[in-house]
Amino acid sequence: MTYQKRSRDQLAARVAQDIPEGATVNLGIGMPTSVANHIPADREVLLQSENGILGMGPAPAHGDEDFDLINAGKQPVTLLKGGSYFHHADSFAMMRGGHLDICVLGAFQVSATGDLANWSTGEAGAIPAVGGAMDLAIGAKQTWVMMDLLTKKGESKVVRSCTYPLTGIGCVKRIYSELATLACTPQGLRLIDKVDGLEHAELEKLLGLPVALNN
Repeated sequence: MTYQKRSRDQLAARVAQDIPEGATVNLGIGMPTSVANHIPADREVLLQSENGILGMGPAPAHGDEDFDLINAGKQPVTLLKGGSYFHHADSFAMMRGGHLDICVLGAFQVSATGDLANWSTGEAGAIPAVGGAMDLAIGAKQTWVMMDLLTKKGESKVVRSCTYPLTGIGCVKRIYSELATLACTPQGLRLIDKVDGLEHAELEKLLGLPVALNN
């Protein structure tokens, strides 16, 4: 049986589906920013941006962009009613002080037990510093990763042990990908859901790791 990968929009909607009412959430640079466009209209979620925004809304319509109103990835965003701006230092105090319920980050690698590597592959010309990802990964009550499960070479980005420089140890609780949603536990990976048609054994073969089933 064949299976259809989740599109980027479908993946963003899948992440948004799990964000609970009233949560304060940081969306990292890259793929996670698109989650803002899929928060259900009837659900109150406070989106925080590292550069000093609380109450961030979805991307503006084409032609309505205000490039003085941007997220940490320099993409134009909107501000919801009651939203606020504040100093970068206050934003980091919010991130480090345990005030975020969830952060959603991209990754180069995640270990089965939740170690995160998302700032450098160690190659020449790589990003020179970890930036705010370390503060988010450790400061948020839950860290979720949103990424492609496989590299362009078809290698699993979920690994037994990370080979890239670490951002945080044991911090990732969930991995959202184009093929499956996985929980990282001290005992290893646990399956939350997968796309229709993808057999459990085939998922384990792609990852090269065992994946426990939900009881």
